[in-house]
Amino acid sequence: MIENLIIGSDHGGFHLKESLRGFIEKLGVKVENAGTYDDSSVNYVTYADRVAGDVSRGRFHGGILLCGTGLGMSIAANRFPNVRAALCNDIFLARMSREHNDSNVLVMGGRVIGEELAREIVRTWLGTPFQGGRHMERIQSIENLSVCNVKGASIE
Repeated sequence: MIENLIIGSDHGGFHLKESLRGFIEKLGVKVENAGTYDDSSVNYVTYADRVAGDVSRGRFHGGILLCGTGLGMSIAANRFPNVRAALCNDIFLARMSREHNDSNVLVMGGRVIGEELAREIVRTWLGTPFQGGRHMERIQSIENLSVCNVKGASIE
């Protein structure tokens, strides 16, 4: 269960982030705002670093990231160890990202989805437990992937 989380956005996700913060708190989850604090243009990587870094270090059980599309945030967040960031712009993906992938960072596109859908995605993501079982083995396989020998790597 995700009891506390950190939320961050760039300018493209700022307004959606602000509306979600209060909604999440009403669900009984503690939320820390990692910024940005207005809709001025900023580098999304700064906020992905703050949120994914704190989740990676275990400071928070989970995180939420928002940018215009969610693509850049999800790419940046997944660079951190122990972070499983999932770009979820519908309810089905939110549920599956938790059930099968034990995602700990939810990413959404502030220019892709509306506020009501975002709330339902968050509600689903927060309320869906990880199924474990065969899925745990797959997550461990992902964590064990080596990036040291990418050049010349072959798929067997």
